[in-house]
Amino acid sequence: MLIDLHTHTRPLSWDSYLAPDELIERSKLAGLEGICLSEHDFFWKPEEVLALAKRHNFLVLPAIEINTDDGHILAYGLDKYVYGMHRSHELAHHVEQARGALIAAHPYRRQLPWRMESAHDYDEALQRASRNPAYRYCTALEAINGRGTQRENEFSQRLCDLMSMRGTAGSDAHARTDIGRCATEFERRIETIEDLIEELQAGRFRAVDLSAVAAK
Repeated sequence: MLIDLHTHTRPLSWDSYLAPDELIERSKLAGLEGICLSEHDFFWKPEEVLALAKRHNFLVLPAIEINTDDGHILAYGLDKYVYGMHRSHELAHHVEQARGALIAAHPYRRQLPWRMESAHDYDEALQRASRNPAYRYCTALEAINGRGTQRENEFSQRLCDLMSMRGTAGSDAHARTDIGRCATEFERRIETIEDLIEELQAGRFRAVDLSAVAAK
């Protein structure tokens, strides 16, 4: 089952050009079977998410992308923002209480050097990234980000290998051209946010690059 775990719509995400209905319809056309609405530091109202899912006969789940001191973290299972969540250990506490899950979004950001003189520089950057304190609380790292370059996503995938962590994929969609570039494939059927969290915690998923298909 292909689900995009990382999307943004307007007006809740100020930098998105996508209306929710457009995101969903184009995700369906791209062959996806579900999406998570993960706006920047804002939550959708549960009844609005349910209404969208019903209107489009499509799996739509609530999430959030929180800007923490340790980078952007995708959270699943929360329903409100509490001051202090910008500190990853406090965010982790709230997620634990809610029996949710965390995924580190685009872990290459601020870590992959623009210029590297040697392989040592690359390895050093990987080691530095692996020491991010937020990752100890994460179920997975976003190995493939739909807006990341091949080089950036390769860094994220190598970071997953270094830390022996599983990797997810999310389009990070902000515009039409972002939709369907990648997704996370789950082994089992998912119908609720509780199902999603269970499968994330169990590790029954893999990151899938769909960019070649999306380009056709």
